[in-house]
Amino acid sequence: MEHLKPFGKPKFIDRGITKAVELLQEWDGGPVSGIGLIGMPLSKTSISHSGASAAPEVIRKMMNSFTTYSIERDVDLQFAPITDFGDITPHVTDLKETQARLEQVMEEVLKKNPGMTPIILGGDHSISASSIAAFCNVHGPVGIIQFDAHHDLRNLEDGGPSNGTPFRNLLERKKINGDHLIQIGLRDFSNGKTYRDYAKEQGITVYPMSEVNARGILGILEESIQQLQSQVSAVYVSVDMDVLDQAFAPGCPAIGPGGMNSDTLIAAIQFLSSHRAVRGMDIVEIDPAIDFRDMTSRLASYLILQFLLFRTSKP
Repeated sequence: MEHLKPFGKPKFIDRGITKAVELLQEWDGGPVSGIGLIGMPLSKTSISHSGASAAPEVIRKMMNSFTTYSIERDVDLQFAPITDFGDITPHVTDLKETQARLEQVMEEVLKKNPGMTPIILGGDHSISASSIAAFCNVHGPVGIIQFDAHHDLRNLEDGGPSNGTPFRNLLERKKINGDHLIQIGLRDFSNGKTYRDYAKEQGITVYPMSEVNARGILGILEESIQQLQSQVSAVYVSVDMDVLDQAFAPGCPAIGPGGMNSDTLIAAIQFLSSHRAVRGMDIVEIDPAIDFRDMTSRLASYLILQFLLFRTSKP
């Protein structure tokens, strides 16, 4: 019937505009190349109150805020679909079962789609332990570039595998080597000396925000890629959105001053996505319930589009 529109459809349609959400194509079970989106909606493992389990849905929804056209590169992405694998269903009460399930499903998806580059939507940062473990099981030695205000190297005895322990978890399971982990954007008064000392013992490379500000992000990333690519078979990028200053990411449970600005993080993702050594990325630690006008989820969607743009087009 004229003038009646189904729920969820845009209220206004402009024939000259393609919304970015239209890039999301449901997986049909066949082999996938290009970018694949996978949700890991887990936040019960957060050491602070978090509704990050709702983020995968909201990040997808925020794709409606953007078009497929890049004015900067004069490229339209409307023919560069993103395969959406949906979300991995967590167990209702058993958190360790959920973490094992995330790893198992992720490994199955990677094995069935060797030409696919996954973007994983958390969830809190605990999901990275499962996702990266699966990556290692499939690809062999993996290097990690972690954007984060925190080390996430907390001990596993005090609270078990939480969002503060993913990289300690991977190191203790011998899934990764310390010298294959690069942490960028760590913030003052947000970590403990115990874990800084542990990072040194493990050979982890750490660039605090003071160094990012002094040297610039691109020089650090060039150095990081050069360090990793001769030692590993694939590079995985983990983006904890609390690496950003609280002004740019109000929807993070662990907001704070002195963080990265959004332009710096966008430039970093543009640079990394253009390197073929980078085979996957996750985006974590967004709680839509505390966000302001979905600013943080909107930025996450924008990072996905920039990753797709610089992955599929040349300057």
